[in-house]
Amino acid sequence: MRYTVPENRTVPHLLPESPDFAARPEVLATGYLVGIIEWACIEALHGHLDEGELTLGTHVKLSHLAPTVPGSTVTVEVRLVEVDGRSLFFEVDASDEHAVIDRDRFEARLARQNEAARQ
Repeated sequence: MRYTVPENRTVPHLLPESPDFAARPEVLATGYLVGIIEWACIEALHGHLDEGELTLGTHVKLSHLAPTVPGSTVTVEVRLVEVDGRSLFFEVDASDEHAVIDRDRFEARLARQNEAARQ
């Protein structure tokens, strides 16, 4: 599944009544990422459930490792890895187009951080 992040899916929009959220950067909110992942799992099950059956997400173990800015496209790959009775277990990978980094810039930044740590 591919999802282009609109501005209204950033952290300040997650709970707009919270001034703490409103003061955060405009990057994809983890709460919205969970929803996008659940959507991808639902999509993956189309055609595999019997009439009248549906699924609900009940447990999520997630690491959101990098910010995603509005306009970026998140690609979500889901794999059904286990069926235990009525419970389904998925492995999920989600990334955006910025997941590929420029090695020279990364190594230069790392060198600057190492230099700062030594001072």
